[in-house]
Amino acid sequence: MAKFLFKRALALIAILFVVSIGTFFLIHLLPGDPTVTILGPNDTAHNKAVLLQQLGLNKPIWQQYWIWLGNVLTGNLGQSFITHATVTSTLAHAVPIDIELVIISQVLALGIAIPLAIASARRPNGLLDRVSTTSSFAMLALPPFIIIVFLVLIFSIHFHVFPGPGSYVPFTQNPWSNLHTMILPAIVLAVGSIVIYFRLLRGDLISTLQEEYITMARSKGLSDRYIMWRHALRPSSLSLLAAAGLNIGGLIAGAFVVEYLLAIPGLGYALVNSIQQVDYLTVQGITLFVAVVVVVLNFIIDFLFTILDPRIARE
Repeated sequence: MAKFLFKRALALIAILFVVSIGTFFLIHLLPGDPTVTILGPNDTAHNKAVLLQQLGLNKPIWQQYWIWLGNVLTGNLGQSFITHATVTSTLAHAVPIDIELVIISQVLALGIAIPLAIASARRPNGLLDRVSTTSSFAMLALPPFIIIVFLVLIFSIHFHVFPGPGSYVPFTQNPWSNLHTMILPAIVLAVGSIVIYFRLLRGDLISTLQEEYITMARSKGLSDRYIMWRHALRPSSLSLLAAAGLNIGGLIAGAFVVEYLLAIPGLGYALVNSIQQVDYLTVQGITLFVAVVVVVLNFIIDFLFTILDPRIARE
């Protein structure tokens, strides 16, 4: 186990280093000149040269990278050229919103997908199984920006069940109103996850329930409920756990779209505004943060695999 985790940790460090390189150099390929935005009508050749020197942007790009990486390792992601707010403060304000949104959506997704998959796996090709499988194809074909438009039209504008765009309330200000504003975007993110989790867990459960040890457990007179929860669900959860890890990137991307459309001040909203303002440092900081979160969470998923199935570490 220790050797396995050590190898994974070394791989994690190498991946994070590559991610930092990719983040830094890809951001510099974005169109636009931040000095134009900062200087405005004072955008003269002299002022631009002075500003480039002050910002350190007149140095070779590799030197800029090492300076930036050194600052990042000390927790300094820089300061916005436009708002003069530190990137760290922007992340501190926006990240809790994304965490809340992702957690609520995954609670909804797992709370629906797991019982539905168990019920379908007990009676394959039954009525519930056929309806669930057919419906999942339609749900998977709908992107988040389409779903959110229809849900807002139906539940916000027509029935007034949920608040519309621009009505976000911070949790510290009013927890109930905050939850009320987060349910609709969480449902949008949960739709795709429900389909993926349901189909994976259903297929694995059907396969597991045909194993010999399950047949032996039934011959001992154990109830179907006990067999399902005690013997079948755990070995069938590996694919579900892998999907949850791989789904992190998609959830964050979906959250970005939903946040921007509903004017929720999370990372997505901050990222789009920073891109529009050519605020390179903020875009760079948010991009790096999201990439690191995805990589680290997948490392944690790998570790959880070894708990569910210790044979992975031995291999």
